[in-house]
Amino acid sequence: MSARNPGTTLDLEWISNVRVNTQAVLKRAQRIQGQKTPKKQWQAAWLLKAVACIDLTTLAGDDTPSNVHRLCLKAVQPLRCDLLREIDMHDKGVTTAAVCVYPSRVADAVKSLKAANSSLPVASVATGFPAGQTPLETRLQEVRMAVADGATEIDIVINRTLALTGQWEGSDFIKTSTGKEAVNATYPVAIVMVRAIRDYYLRTGHKVGFKPAGGIRTAQESLLWLTLIKEELGNDWLGPLLFRLGASSLLADIERQIYHHVTGQYAAYHDLPMA
Repeated sequence: MSARNPGTTLDLEWISNVRVNTQAVLKRAQRIQGQKTPKKQWQAAWLLKAVACIDLTTLAGDDTPSNVHRLCLKAVQPLRCDLLREIDMHDKGVTTAAVCVYPSRVADAVKSLKAANSSLPVASVATGFPAGQTPLETRLQEVRMAVADGATEIDIVINRTLALTGQWEGSDFIKTSTGKEAVNATYPVAIVMVRAIRDYYLRTGHKVGFKPAGGIRTAQESLLWLTLIKEELGNDWLGPLLFRLGASSLLADIERQIYHHVTGQYAAYHDLPMA
């Protein structure tokens, strides 16, 4: 993650004066979605950038040490070696940004990554994911336990009651959603959020990261998210320190696109297994 955001004095007047031109935001979102994406080797390069920003995630009720282990192996080696060799990236250390799991699975992930001689960070959802409605002490204890087990990044679910009642403070990263809602990461919402990040940076000099999560499944979508970040926030945000894609199935489609770039054919998903 990036350097910690030390925060700033809470200025409620600043917040209350924020206005959003809904029609302009929707028009901007349409323009992002309608843009042409890069082709051939340029597309492959941008897809590798997307891979490097993925928080490879499993947040299922039936997670086990074995499926977490497979996830970790995929995070360390996200693309087939032969494909990387064909584009001369086999020795460049291509990995995802992190592995993201429930607090109870952090120790399993840490163990698997250590066995693979990987320093990849383990992120964990905490604080009563996904509702965030558990008591404060319970949420704090969940964070402490995840950190004690080796998590170096925590996705905190804020108590949305505080946000809805105007009780705001600073953060290191902001995220569109838990990924468990009916509607998750959308471009209009993202535009409003990243412009708030830009406004905060211009006022304070502190960079806050951004993470869209939920429903991002295709390589094409990942390219659009990278385009949005590049155009709205600039190149400093185009990396895992300040940008993450929360996803579980996205990597499979990116690997299929890389396979197509190398071979001219599309692979079946069973040709590109999880591990």
